[in-house]
Amino acid sequence: MIELPAPAAQHLAKVLRARIGDEIVLFAGDGHEFAAAVESIRGARVTASVGEAHPIDRESPLAVTLIQCIARGDRMDVIVQKATELGVSRIVPVISRRSVVRLDAAQAASKAEHWRGIAVAACEQCGRNRLPVIEAPRPLMHHLGDAAAGGARLILEPGAAGLDPAVQIGATVEMAVGPEGGFDAEEFEAFRISGFTPIALGPRVLRTETAAIAGIAWLQSRFGDLAVLPRAPQSR
Repeated sequence: MIELPAPAAQHLAKVLRARIGDEIVLFAGDGHEFAAAVESIRGARVTASVGEAHPIDRESPLAVTLIQCIARGDRMDVIVQKATELGVSRIVPVISRRSVVRLDAAQAASKAEHWRGIAVAACEQCGRNRLPVIEAPRPLMHHLGDAAAGGARLILEPGAAGLDPAVQIGATVEMAVGPEGGFDAEEFEAFRISGFTPIALGPRVLRTETAAIAGIAWLQSRFGDLAVLPRAPQSR
């Protein structure tokens, strides 16, 4: 028997109005699910009996790393939530020269923990049972200096061309999204040196949160596990 974490317990007790004996599914974030049943409810505290673990794979065959300049307000929360639902495997929050958000070490650690909580809630909502890795925020140049290349590397840049067919998308891909004011010239050059290919998502300039969500959806629909619905037959 275990006591559920406070957010999950409160959701069960206060939102879903769970009762003793109700069957639930628990996950540990490592790809396993557990059949469980509610044993007790005391206010917002819930305990459950837990059965055997069952490995269930709902991960995309495409491992996407999102390198995201931290957006202001609750926009970053939305990016983390939607990126988790869309199946990214790793999120790297970075601070660029034009980033509005600035964080000290304590704030960076607190933000990372907050975003991990959002990712947990997103997994609960969408049925995903493996948590994406969410790193602590760091300066963009530090990340580019330390990151080892592996797989395709893309950077979203308004006005760039579409994806060159010569660029091979294999099992892993990194996608970088700039801040509200975009990357500056020196940062674009650092990306180029690091092997990133600039691409544009259509002719319009997208907000940073829109670009992240659209970019992930595009990658998953072309190379991942977002099925494309067949076109309905035309009537004659």
